[in-house]
This record gives sequence, structure tokens and C-alpha cells, in this order.
Amino acid sequence: MSACILVVDDDAPLREVVRYALAREGHRVLEAADGAQALAVCADQAVDLVVLDVSMPGLDGLETCRRLRATATTPIVFLSSRDDELDRVLGLELGGDDYLTKPFSTRELASRVKAVLRRTREAPPASDDDVLHAGPVRLDPVGFRAWVGKDELTLTPTEFRLLLAFVRQPGRLWTREDLMARAYPDGRHVAQRTLDSHLRGVRAALREAGADAIETVHGLGYRMRRG
Repeated sequence: MSACILVVDDDAPLREVVRYALAREGHRVLEAADGAQALAVCADQAVDLVVLDVSMPGLDGLETCRRLRATATTPIVFLSSRDDELDRVLGLELGGDDYLTKPFSTRELASRVKAVLRRTREAPPASDDDVLHAGPVRLDPVGFRAWVGKDELTLTPTEFRLLLAFVRQPGRLWTREDLMARAYPDGRHVAQRTLDSHLRGVRAALREAGADAIETVHGLGYRMRRG
């Protein structure tokens, strides 16, 4: 599963370590020393995934992510020297796909990158029989695509997995624990605030496309309206 990966960090020795680790896995690795350089590279080349440091002078990682997400759905793995839950939640809410705290092992980074690529690589288009329907929402679980009417939704992989759960069982009441298991099938532990941020992302994408399809059942959980 080779890919073109952009590593963005103002620490040149760290970039070199990450570059070597990812190149050893068969990836083509590009480098950028700051957010501005990263945006320029992404505008000029087809990048499959970005490894992005949060704390950089000038244009930091969170703002760089925000600007990338305005025009692309390229997967992003954040790196941070701070184990700060607020940073993690904000990074994921802005569209990040994973988050690693420094120091980290290159083996773990390579594994996380592989997992994100596996989840986000575009699959062959599904046949009409494979597309799921729930009210105005259509969802292709093979190609990781979702629509409301003719409008395609922009979702992170975690948001897509949440929407997939709702679409497969419209009308079912989902507790936070149920949704956590669907959002993170690898069993990782995340704060409920992180799950809530992904739910807000799903609901915002649906509402922007004109479908207020997920309702809150206070004190119990969430469900998708059938109609």
C-alpha cells in the first residue's frame, strides 16, 4: 500500500527520522518545514496523506488543517509535543484522521499511517445494489462516499463510520457506547468529547445538505429519522 506522504514539521531531524521510517515502508515521502510550504506542496502535487505537526511557528498545524480541508479531503495524521485533550479534540474536529503524541515510535507511526490509508483509499464504485438508503441519505460503504440528493458529503473516516451505522439501522436508538464501538472498531479509548465532536461533524454535513436526519433522544442517545 505505497502512497505519497507529506511530512510537515519545523524540526528537520524529526522530519528525517519520519521520512526514513515511511520510505522503508515503500512510501514516497515529501517534506515541508511549515504550514505555508505544506499548502504549496498540496496545491502542486497529488498527496495521499499528510503527517502534520500541531505546533509550528507562523501557520500552525491546526490552521494548516483548516485550510487543507477547505479544498481537499486528504487524510491527516497529527503530531504534537503536548498530550492535551483539547488539542486532540480540536484537531479531530477540524478533520484530522488520527493523532500521535511525541515522543512516539516510528513503528507506531507507520502502523497508524497504514491504518488511515486502508480506511481512506478510494475503493471501486459500488453497484446500485450496494448503495444504502435512509430517507434522503445515500451511502456507498465500498467507496466511502455519501450523498444527500445530488450533494456529496465531505466526511472524515470516523464520521463516515458513524453515518454508516445510522444508515444501516434507521430508527434504532444508539447509545454513546454503541457509537463508540462503531466509530473506533480497533477498540481504542477516546474521550466522549471526541466522539461528540465527530457526531457534530456528521450532523453539520447533513444539515448543510438540507437533511436534519439525526435526532437526539435526551438522556438516551441518538437515532436517524426514517423519513
